[in-house]
Amino acid sequence: MSFTYKGLTAELQRHTVTEEEIDRNLQKLLQQSPRIAVIKDRPTQLGDEVVLDYAGFCDGEQFAGGTASNQTLVLGSGTFIPGFEEQLVDKVPEEKVIVKVTFPEQYHSDALAGKEAELHCVIHEIRVKTPYELDDVFAREVGGCDTLEEMRRKLGESLQAYSDERGEMDLQDRLLRQAADTLDYTPSEEDLNRAAEEQLMNLQAQLAQQGLTLDMYCSFMHTTREDLLRDARPAAESALRCNAAVDKIVELEGLEATQEDIAEALAVVCRRNGITLEQLQPHYDSEFEAAVIKSILTGKVMSLIREAATVTVVNM
Repeated sequence: MSFTYKGLTAELQRHTVTEEEIDRNLQKLLQQSPRIAVIKDRPTQLGDEVVLDYAGFCDGEQFAGGTASNQTLVLGSGTFIPGFEEQLVDKVPEEKVIVKVTFPEQYHSDALAGKEAELHCVIHEIRVKTPYELDDVFAREVGGCDTLEEMRRKLGESLQAYSDERGEMDLQDRLLRQAADTLDYTPSEEDLNRAAEEQLMNLQAQLAQQGLTLDMYCSFMHTTREDLLRDARPAAESALRCNAAVDKIVELEGLEATQEDIAEALAVVCRRNGITLEQLQPHYDSEFEAAVIKSILTGKVMSLIREAATVTVVNM
C-alpha cells in the first residue's frame, strides 16, 4: 500500500445544539453565579461571606503562613481551625477583632500543633449570596445581555461554535490517522518504550491535578505500573505513526514554519496563559521552540489533508 494522504474520505458528524442543552447550561450558570450583595446595615452572621485581613501570633511572635489580606471566608463553613469563624460573628466592618484559638494536636505544622494563638483580624466587607432568577436581570448582570432571550441566543451560538470546533478537530484527527495507517513505518522498540513512558507521564500529570498519585491509581484500579505501560503501547504506537506521517508530508510538500507563523503561535500561547511575550521569554529555549514549530507544521499538515479530502457532513 502506498502512502496516501490526499483524496481521503470521511464523515463530519455535526451535532446540532438543542434547546435542552441551552437550558442545562443556563441552569449551570445560574448555580455558579450567585448575586453578591454587600451588607452595611448589620453586623456579621453565620452564613455571611466576609472579606478580611488577619495576622497570627503565637508566644508573642508572628508565625509564618498566618497572615493574609483580603481573604474571603464564609462564616460557619469550617474552613478555618475550630473556634475561629464563630468569634467573627456579630462584628462590623473595620472593627478590629482579636480571635483566640488553640491549634489541633494533629495540626500539619509541628511548631503550632496544640499551641494557643491569637489572630488579629479586620473585616472589610460583609457579603450575602442569593440566587438569581432566570430573567432579564440575570441576563444583564451575568450574561452582559439586555434580555434573557438574547442571552439564550448567544449561549446557543457559543455552544454550537464549540461543538463545531470539536467536530472539526475530531475529523482532522481521524483523517491524519487514516493517512498514517498507509505509511510504511515500524517504530523501534526503544522509541515505543519511550512513547509509552510519555503516555504514563501524561496520566501521572492528570492524576496530580486531582491530588492523586500513580500508585494510588494503580491501587484503585487493581493494576500495576507494568500493566499500564503495556496497555499504553497501542496508543503510543499510533502517536508515533502519526508523528512519522506528519514528518513525511512536511518533507513531500516542502512545508515550513515561517517567522510569522512562530510569532502568531507565541501570541496565542501568551494570550491563553495571560502573560506577555517578555514574561514568556525566559522559558523560550530550543526545546520550547522545537515544540512550537512541530505544532505549526502539524497544523499545516492536518489542514492540507482536510482540504484534499472528500467530506460528507452528517447532522446528528
